[in-house]
Amino acid sequence: MSERVYNVLFLCTGNSARSIIGEAVLNHLGEGRFKAYSAGSQPKGSVHPLALKVLKEAGIPSDGASSKSWTVFADPDAPVMDFIFTVCDSAAGESCPHWPGQPFTAHWGIEDPAAVEGTEIERERAFVTALRYLRNRIVAFTALPVNMLDRASLQSQLREIGQTEGVSSPRQGAA
Repeated sequence: MSERVYNVLFLCTGNSARSIIGEAVLNHLGEGRFKAYSAGSQPKGSVHPLALKVLKEAGIPSDGASSKSWTVFADPDAPVMDFIFTVCDSAAGESCPHWPGQPFTAHWGIEDPAAVEGTEIERERAFVTALRYLRNRIVAFTALPVNMLDRASLQSQLREIGQTEGVSSPRQGAA
């Protein structure tokens, strides 16, 4: 019998970099146990080219990546989310739509690589760092025995993962 597939939504304000990277990495590393999506509260409408570049260089497919509103996932026909991770501080503080099914939520804040100014190398380095931090958190997440933990333990583990290297704000909490 095959294991259940868990739906995961990565949220950010612009949905052009961090949430896109999270979606791609989890779909790549999730071994079919997870189906990741991404969205934003105020989507930019396009994926940042450096996000796509660092994913490609890391060998992580990003086919079909698009910047979209989180309202897409609040529709009745949308997949029901099991987990929702905010990856930017502004999205964590926003009033989110009602998510059916009582998904687990956690804030996994990552510095915004798209906000970094400087040379092309400095800007690309910021995206590589965001990718590394998200990959580390996603590896920890995929290692959790999700189907064996009670709700409180799983929620605690998700919050702990969000406090690992790369935290963008001292304030951590649920999305």
